[in-house]
Amino acid sequence: MSPTTSGGAAACRAPKIAGMLTLRGRAALAAGSTARWASRVTGRGAGAMIGGLVAMTLDRSILRQLGQDRRAVVVTGTNGKSTTTRMTAAALATLGPVASNSEGANMDAGLVAALASAREATLAALEVDEMHVPHVSDAVNPSVIVLLNLSRDQLDRVGEINHIERTLRGGLARHRDAVIVANCDDVLMTSAAYDSPNVVWVAAGGSWSGDSVSCPRSGEIIERNGRDWHSTGSDFKRPSPQWWFDDTHIYGPDGLTLPMTLALPGAVNRGNATQAVAAAVALGADPAAAVAAVSGVDEVAGRYRTVQIGSHTARILLAKNPAGWQEALSMVDKHGAGVVISVNGQVPDGEDLSWLWDVSFEHFADEPLARRETSTAAVVVAAGERGTDLAVRLGYAGVEHSLVHDTLAAIDSCPPGHVEVIANYTAFLQLNRRLS
Repeated sequence: MSPTTSGGAAACRAPKIAGMLTLRGRAALAAGSTARWASRVTGRGAGAMIGGLVAMTLDRSILRQLGQDRRAVVVTGTNGKSTTTRMTAAALATLGPVASNSEGANMDAGLVAALASAREATLAALEVDEMHVPHVSDAVNPSVIVLLNLSRDQLDRVGEINHIERTLRGGLARHRDAVIVANCDDVLMTSAAYDSPNVVWVAAGGSWSGDSVSCPRSGEIIERNGRDWHSTGSDFKRPSPQWWFDDTHIYGPDGLTLPMTLALPGAVNRGNATQAVAAAVALGADPAAAVAAVSGVDEVAGRYRTVQIGSHTARILLAKNPAGWQEALSMVDKHGAGVVISVNGQVPDGEDLSWLWDVSFEHFADEPLARRETSTAAVVVAAGERGTDLAVRLGYAGVEHSLVHDTLAAIDSCPPGHVEVIANYTAFLQLNRRLS
């Protein structure tokens, strides 16, 4: 049986003033602030991570102290965490001040830094790495937990996704008062939430299904019929959603229908927005105000922004794993002057790039983009430190391309006009640093 649905449990909790820190906690935050200042003045970075690490080293309970007496929303999943957290923070801001790790530092140190920087906020929107959700939830006792999707990330990071699902399921079992806003189109996240008593089901989409061919509970085959799915070995099946969306509107409980026009592209972001709105409404936000707030989000830590680079305008997209790449490729403007695909293979990216063969680049061969009649340059350009590996993959996909390792030079090699840039994690960071 599907769990009982509830959207009001979290909304009933009265807001409180953030609790007082212990003397040790205040000293830990002061030391962390000094470390953050030193990092900034020496040009080593913004300092949020080192500040959080120093504070945690001096007081291991600092995350719990900072999280107490706040109504927090924890957002997790393989893809879309930063975007959904940014949208959730915008929607919650219609209720009051919000603490949020908007730059995507989603492990303990980043959470400490985010909460410490907004001590007055009684609301929080926190992006949390999937494997950190159980102990972070134990520390901050979230009112709402948002489950987006689960798919393979870098092959040499984190571990097997069924293990992640079981870890999440066990963590949620300790927080039965929390409202779980779960994507019912994702088999693994549905399994993680299925036993919780207060679930708001959202049809947020799930175009990547290659990692959920078998039931995480029985091991039997998952059969699909359109958007519906069910396990052949148990009564585990896709729950009926309370929230869903189409190209123009968002739909919610009790016949709620609101127009939704987002600044961010793609169906995947409409799904992210729908889960963000559902989470905010669970905490008492007005649905129309929440939709208006998420619609105004136009950039997330440099993602989706459009910049002028010489004779080109370039929109920058981030993709980190096969599912994310598939979504990013679906957003590409087919009428642009070119597409630059930049891939590195550093430790944060995952050094094993065999996942490139799981991404469908073939549609570039089937649907060539616009190009200048006078240009002989390929419209698709492989770039990045591992551009050669990417070029091999594009070649097997039948995609005409050129190879220019430097990402800015790759953009410059395209015909004048609009260029779409898709980069993995460190390639994205390198490009943004050079542009700034």
